[in-house]
Amino acid sequence: MPDTILTAALLESPPMGTFNEDGEYIPRSITENDLGSLTLEEAYSATMVDVENGQLVEGTVVRVDKDEVLLDIGYKSEGVIPPRELSIRNGVDPSEIVTLGERIEAVVLQREDKDGRLVLSKKRAQYERAWGRIEEIQQGDGIVSGTVIEVVKGGLIVDIGLRGFLPASLVDLRRVRDLQPFIGTTIDAKIIELDKNRNNVVLSRRAWLEETQKEKREEFLHNLRPGEIRKGIVSSVVNFGAFVDLGGMDGLIHVSELSWKHVDHPGSVVSVDDEIEVQVLEVDLSRERISLSLKATQQDPWREFAGAHQVGELVYGRVTKLVPFGSFVQVGDGIEGLVHISEMSAHHVELPEQVVTPGEELWVKIIDLDLQRRRISLSIKQAAEGGIVAAEYQEHFGEHAYDAEGTFIGGESTEGQEAWADMYTEEKPADDADPAAEAAEAATSTEEAAEVAEAVEAAEVVEDATSAADVAEDVETAEATVSTEAVAEDVEAATSTEEVVEAVEEVEAAVSTEEVAEAVEATESDTTEV
Repeated sequence: MPDTILTAALLESPPMGTFNEDGEYIPRSITENDLGSLTLEEAYSATMVDVENGQLVEGTVVRVDKDEVLLDIGYKSEGVIPPRELSIRNGVDPSEIVTLGERIEAVVLQREDKDGRLVLSKKRAQYERAWGRIEEIQQGDGIVSGTVIEVVKGGLIVDIGLRGFLPASLVDLRRVRDLQPFIGTTIDAKIIELDKNRNNVVLSRRAWLEETQKEKREEFLHNLRPGEIRKGIVSSVVNFGAFVDLGGMDGLIHVSELSWKHVDHPGSVVSVDDEIEVQVLEVDLSRERISLSLKATQQDPWREFAGAHQVGELVYGRVTKLVPFGSFVQVGDGIEGLVHISEMSAHHVELPEQVVTPGEELWVKIIDLDLQRRRISLSIKQAAEGGIVAAEYQEHFGEHAYDAEGTFIGGESTEGQEAWADMYTEEKPADDADPAAEAAEAATSTEEAAEVAEAVEAAEVVEDATSAADVAEDVETAEATVSTEAVAEDVEAATSTEEVVEAVEEVEAAVSTEEVAEAVEATESDTTEV
């Protein structure tokens, strides 16, 4: 081996000793009594760390397993950190949180568990450090940043060193329905509530967005004027109304401003993402709120009804509801009027149920129309007395069915009238058929209908006679007497309404109960044929 190599090896080796001024060699000290007055056992104990429950300690990660992490803090044994105490996130892999040789802080949970182990928590140490920082940020009205780690009922969990709760209503300027896309994203938010005792931190990203967009919002609000018509998109539907995105801010349509009709739930009128036109009702600059109306952009059915009708007209309606003081009748689309119990009938009425039932359709007369209060007073009693029928019904039945003053005088049979007649025939038993209706249906003019009605009325009077004495009185007032056979022959030969009337007149002149019965029976059967 060359001399140079040997020399280098000697120089690199630890010194063996020293020489004094006289050239004497002094060997290096192998041991040194540096314990002082301490015994060896005391010296050993002095190198050990003494810990208490709740104490914050620092150590080195010496082992990472799936079910635990070992941390050397200088104690007589390594501390154990369970997976649930590693992070505020649930179900994470320990190797994603810590690495071998990393220096971390932990809080002592137990000096010694049932297995004699020192149990530590890295998560609690993070809490302790984070609480101090979060309190400082809140006092300074600052902003915190964190990663969204979990979606829970009602909002998000954000990792800001501890678990911060971000309500769904405060995630954005408008309510967000699907929160899953926020997982893994980093967001900024303001602290709106902090309670260390309950370990509760509530965040608001919306407050941060409003603060950063304050100038834009103020400009938008100043450019908005009441009465303007704006297009917007329905952003959310709630029980009390619907929010509409106007392109810079959201405005609220209260449920009372959604429609002229009664609305049980806003969802029956609008849906999320619907594009609609709304009118601006009010702009509150101080509270930064916008009130909108959807029905203001639509035709007011009350004004439309008031413009087409007047007091005294007859309208057709349907009974919608009964109340102790009367009944409500729908007389138009979204228009209901009240029939007071005193206007239900000419006779005294104790309960509305005695006169009408819900769903029943009938004619009513308008006796008062208050557009300002949006109230209509109706009358069934006065409608029975007749009057001018509203224009839309005149158009339906035909102008020829009304006189110059608008009073209904009848007319040619229409498909609608025939349908009503068919239904009436089906509902009424054959034995109870109304001869007046049947005869009137065959009449070709108003005069003929009147004649038939008089004739049948006379027949009914005769039919109602229940004793020979009654018949005798009728016979005394009759001008002529005909036999039963002659009456039957005349009725059989009747081919027109006039002939039916003549036959019935002959029935009135019948002189015996037997003849009356036979004549009336023949009249009823032949009148039906006519």
